[in-house]
Order: sequence, then C-alpha cells, then structure tokens
Amino acid sequence: MSNEHEVLLNNGEQGKPKVRVERKEGEPTSAFKGASWGALLVGVSGYLIGLFNAGMELNEKGYYFAVLIFGLYAAVSLQKAVRDKEEGIPVTGIYYGISWFALIVSISLMAIGLYNAGSIILSEKGFYAMSFVLSVFAAITVQKNIRDTQKARERD
Repeated sequence: MSNEHEVLLNNGEQGKPKVRVERKEGEPTSAFKGASWGALLVGVSGYLIGLFNAGMELNEKGYYFAVLIFGLYAAVSLQKAVRDKEEGIPVTGIYYGISWFALIVSISLMAIGLYNAGSIILSEKGFYAMSFVLSVFAAITVQKNIRDTQKARERD
C-alpha cells in the first residue's frame, strides 16, 4: 500500500473498502475546506433569499445582486493577484491596482446603497451588510484553499 492511500472499511463491511487520500503538507484540512464552502453557501444563500423576499423594487434588487457578484469576483481576483505576486508569478501593476480598486468600489457601493436606502429598515441593512461581508470573506478563503491544495499536490 502506498503512503498516499489508507484503506478503511465501511462500518465493518468486508469487500467494500473506502480509499482516503491523505492530506499533503501545506494543504488545508477537509474540515477547513468544508467550513469555507459552508460559509460561502450560507452567506450567498442568505443574501439572495433576503433579496428575493425584500419589499423593494426590482431595479433595487438588481443593484444589490450586481454588487454582490461584483464583490465576489473582485475579492477572488485580488486574492489571486496577491498570491501570484507572493509566489513570484508576474502580475502587472495595472491588474493588481484594478483588483484593489474593484474590491474597494464594490464595498463602497454596498455601503452607499445601504446608507441611502430609505425603504430598508436598519435590521435589514445590517443583514445585507453582514451577509455581504461573510460572502466576500468566504470567497477569498475558498480561493485560498483551492490554491493551497493545488500547490501542495503539485509538490509530489
């Protein structure tokens, strides 16, 4: 049997082995990966369910949806640019700057939109802000986990 695989039996059943790939050095644990994906799912789902049930005009819902998607993309793009620079992979200054700018703009658009939203009560504003922050943070963490896993598995 190789170092990479460990055979486990399913609840004592013989003849039906499970194969588990061992975690590589530098690879995040399965629990951390799962928690990151769970946080992303909870943040985005909560935000979208809240948006679907909101008593606002369709154009306002579209604005908040676009801000969420823009923020998620900007966060992942920035994480990739920062990581590339750290690993010595060439990143142009314009791409790095645009990545920072896009994330700052998306956060600003969310803050300005919520500040100026007269039809949304304060608790709803807090809900959107927190689910947005959770979603953006989770997107960064998921991207980091994917990158760490890929890098750890390439070493062998």
